[in-house]
Amino acid sequence: MKHILLLGVILLAGCGQREALMPKPGASLPPKPALAATQPTSADLLTPRTGERPERSEELLLKSEERPDDRFDLPPPG
Repeated sequence: MKHILLLGVILLAGCGQREALMPKPGASLPPKPALAATQPTSADLLTPRTGERPERSEELLLKSEERPDDRFDLPPPG
């Protein structure tokens, strides 16, 4: 039990570290995309674009519609 608790503490200790992400020594960022004007930085690569994080849709349901029969919607067995 003590070993599991010690392992949990060690794993949680690493969760709080916040450092700037940098490539490993001797490595570089991926090559520049063909259509990009400049090489993106790590911050650029980590920032989600609009399509990757869409906003919530507030569209209201204006009328109810009966769902069509689903031949795979079967009752539970037994």
